[in-house]
Amino acid sequence: MDKLVDLSNATLGDLDIAHPSYDRSALTPGIVHIGVGNFHRAHQAWYLHRLMQNGQAHDWAILGAGVRPYDAAMREKLLAQDCLTTLIELDPAQTSAEVVGSMIDYLPIEEGNGALIRAMADPAIRIVGLTVTESGYYIDPVSKGFDAAHADIIHDAAHPESPRTAFGAIVAALRLRRDAGQGPFTGLSCDNLQGNGDILRQAVVSLARMSDPALADWIEANASFPNSMVDCIAPATGPAEIAQAREFGVNDAAPVTHEAFRQWVIEDDFCAGRPDWDQVGATFSDEVHAYEKMKIRILNAGHQVLANVGEVLGIETISGTMAHPAIRAMFHRVQAEEITQTVAPVPGMTPLAYLDLIEQRFSNPRIVDTTRRVAFDGSARHTGFVLPILRDQLVAGRSVTGLALVEALWARMCAGTREDGTEIAANDPIWDALKAVAQDARERPEAWLEQERLYGDLAQAEAFRDAFVAWLSLIWDAGAVAAINAYTQADESNGRASKVG
Repeated sequence: MDKLVDLSNATLGDLDIAHPSYDRSALTPGIVHIGVGNFHRAHQAWYLHRLMQNGQAHDWAILGAGVRPYDAAMREKLLAQDCLTTLIELDPAQTSAEVVGSMIDYLPIEEGNGALIRAMADPAIRIVGLTVTESGYYIDPVSKGFDAAHADIIHDAAHPESPRTAFGAIVAALRLRRDAGQGPFTGLSCDNLQGNGDILRQAVVSLARMSDPALADWIEANASFPNSMVDCIAPATGPAEIAQAREFGVNDAAPVTHEAFRQWVIEDDFCAGRPDWDQVGATFSDEVHAYEKMKIRILNAGHQVLANVGEVLGIETISGTMAHPAIRAMFHRVQAEEITQTVAPVPGMTPLAYLDLIEQRFSNPRIVDTTRRVAFDGSARHTGFVLPILRDQLVAGRSVTGLALVEALWARMCAGTREDGTEIAANDPIWDALKAVAQDARERPEAWLEQERLYGDLAQAEAFRDAFVAWLSLIWDAGAVAAINAYTQADESNGRASKVG
């Protein structure tokens, strides 16, 4: 590319790729979005951008926000380029790029979150969106209730005007709106949690009740928290992705690569209005839970099937794990025989057809999605994605052999070394605790299942416990591939013992 354009409002006309055709200076904000990572910019911001390109939703522009100090680096990068983002679509057959402009500012990141609270208190803001990761909702991993004992939550309940958390800031803004006689905004979670709207409601209302029960009642009666299902693989950005943007002539400090697939299914429950996202491909549906369940179980749990063993074997990407014949065979079998058994069809898609789609998407070598990224925060992702499937299988009296192997591979990864002896760096908020138990479990596998905060009473389920113990012992004795082959080459009719014996 002969011409390299520094991304900004002033240079949009110099670009040779698709870019905003609307007047960004005329946009006004309607959404605050907390957590401006790659996924948000490739997904929700893109849908809004498409509407804006059609001449609509110009009063729904996004104000980006963060609540942690590390968000400041992203803010600095995006403000330097007028909050524009280059999206690079990595279809297996071709690569294309466009610049999206639906985000117009990034709020200052302050202790006490004053700027964020003031922005959300503005009645022009009608939606507050969040992508704060699955572990960011203060959920007790066993009870699934609100973790009111967390230090951040205790702080926010005691200091409601200067909160640390996104939820504390939301509560503070809603208090200001109520006191001013204004209506609430809609809280829209865009994280991979089944019932994410219900979980967001739980966090906000529970926190409000700790300091202002009347406010909690007002929020429950007036605010809305629609559930939604979101889907688009958007890997982390590094030097390679910045170089890809440069190949299209764009100097972008924070471009986003993504697959040629997006899906957004949303309950139509917005107390203060919404953009017409359905006109650009989103789906408003009363069946969000069915879509959520299919996606979270087959895709998100499927990611955990692959990522942990990928780390153990030193395979760097998800597509690399799918290119490994033994791992791919394991993935297909545990999906077909266990995971999809717990999923109902949705309009136009059966579980097995969706599995075929996921296998194609995961196999795309152009999506450089690292096993390390996907394996991050396994303590939230296994409890949120994998263990509910396992429980359903146990209740139904069906096989959990493959899921027990998946959990054993996670335990092996958390021991902190790969099979080639290299170290696996800390990759979980409770990594030190996981690592200590995983190392104990090398000699006594049951120790892993005795982590009640993760497994609850699952250690008492004989079918799961026995299979897990046998698999983890085999993994340590003969290696991960030997265990996988024992699973994939076994005849289901011979029973679990033949698989691990």
